[in-house]
Amino acid sequence: MKPIGYVVVAVIAAAAGFGIYQFALAPRMNAEVPQVANEANTTPTEATAEADSSADGLPETLPDFTLANLEGQPQSIRSWQGKSMIVNFWATWCAPCRREIPLLKKIQAEHGAEGFQIVGVAVDFRDDVLKYAKEMSIDYPLLIGEEDGLNAVTKFGRGSLGFPFTVFTDNQQRLVLFHLGEIHPEQAKIMLAAVRRVNAGELTPAAARIVAAKQLQELPPAKE
Repeated sequence: MKPIGYVVVAVIAAAAGFGIYQFALAPRMNAEVPQVANEANTTPTEATAEADSSADGLPETLPDFTLANLEGQPQSIRSWQGKSMIVNFWATWCAPCRREIPLLKKIQAEHGAEGFQIVGVAVDFRDDVLKYAKEMSIDYPLLIGEEDGLNAVTKFGRGSLGFPFTVFTDNQQRLVLFHLGEIHPEQAKIMLAAVRRVNAGELTPAAARIVAAKQLQELPPAKE
């Protein structure tokens, strides 16, 4: 049996219509997205779209952290200078995380040449991640951590989170978007377009968040 120690305890929950796994990082953290929905008298989906695109609590640039890569060597998340980063936090036990991996692989294959770089951050047991990455033929970089992976999560200052969650940066590693839950193809198109406009100097990261939030809210509900 694997030691549990500091490892996160997963609890299956429906969070803001995404059907994501929520987990306890620390006793002080509360589920913030449902509270926003109640206070604002909006639906959970609307509140989540607003919260995900908000700058509240987020650092302006991608926080630096170092985890082991697939080869077991320490590597900084800031290793990919000049790239528009798509940093996806996930775990092998998370069903929505597993479902979105084919889309992430497709995004990397189709948009890597224009400067987008996906990096998966697996907060999980290393052996489990290595096995699953091989099974899924994950061809984008992975960083892996257990307690140090959880420490990386807390650098984003968002309180209670679920897996998966993904942050999008511009090519200067400024945070543009924060997405909680599984990414679907139409959402990905909107978020990639927002980053492109920031890279082109058409929008600031803050303005891109507002534009993307409106477009995401106008999408029809994703089919299960």
